[in-house]
Amino acid sequence: MSCIVHPLLGDTIEDTGLTLEEPMKQFNELEKNLGVSFKNTDYLKMAVVHRSYLNEHKSFALDHNERLEFLGDAVLELVTTDYLYRTYPNPEGDLTNWRASLVNAKMLSDIARALEIEKFLYMSKGETRDANPKARNYILANAIEAIIGALYLDQGYAAAEKFIGEKILVKLPHILKNQLYLDAKSKFQEKAQEIYGLTPSYKVLLESGPDHNKFFKIGIYVNNELVAEGEGTSKQEAQMNAAENALAVKNW
Repeated sequence: MSCIVHPLLGDTIEDTGLTLEEPMKQFNELEKNLGVSFKNTDYLKMAVVHRSYLNEHKSFALDHNERLEFLGDAVLELVTTDYLYRTYPNPEGDLTNWRASLVNAKMLSDIARALEIEKFLYMSKGETRDANPKARNYILANAIEAIIGALYLDQGYAAAEKFIGEKILVKLPHILKNQLYLDAKSKFQEKAQEIYGLTPSYKVLLESGPDHNKFFKIGIYVNNELVAEGEGTSKQEAQMNAAENALAVKNW
């Protein structure tokens, strides 16, 4: 095996054959999905390396993506905040809610799936098999933030700003039209009070599992009528899921 000098870390490392040439075609496809051509594709590749992968591939030449995610998160928040401030005269509370709806894990993971980022992730075998949608959402959201950080390092603020505008900020009109900046519980309560003059209530229908791995099923009621049920690993998560389902049932 030969040795190479890592372009990001400056260290001499063992060339395992896992790093650059073999996946080039795949990463060309990812660049096409993103609408970006990287000068240094190592930045992009590192952005999709989950920490768990390195536990099984200790000689892998690139680092995991957590530092890039840290950077990308800051760039994303700055670009989003700047855009909202310059575009809308609304008070701070509105802008804060709108920003949160744009950069939360659910929104970012949905965007990551639309860009087909998931199939390019480097993860451990166990993480790959994990069917927990909540955990996968966080991995995908972190990956897109890491890609933003990678793009910022590769081409600067303007390129990152353009990417964020085209892939993330473009979702804002849909969010505003459908009031998605309100969480499901708040939105259902608002509509129930508007239409029925009543405040919805929640009731635990089922609680099971040990303390470290609880499962809850919760019903949401209006005037003692069960509208929908929701599930989750906490009461809050199950209530939110119930409210989301109730909004769908009521077509609100």
